[in-house]
Amino acid sequence: MLRNGLEPWHLVIVLAVALLLFGSKRLPDMARSLGRSARILKSEARALRTEDTP
Repeated sequence: MLRNGLEPWHLVIVLAVALLLFGSKRLPDMARSLGRSARILKSEARALRTEDTP
């Protein structure tokens, strides 16, 4: 069923829908906040890993 689940044209459609829903002004802000959240999550996971090792 999902043999070719993610093709390039699927990504184009998803980006077009996101652009229509959120507008071109909010997309960079959303991407920036998503990157900031990912950075925080990564640093917290690293801190937990180093905390567990003796």
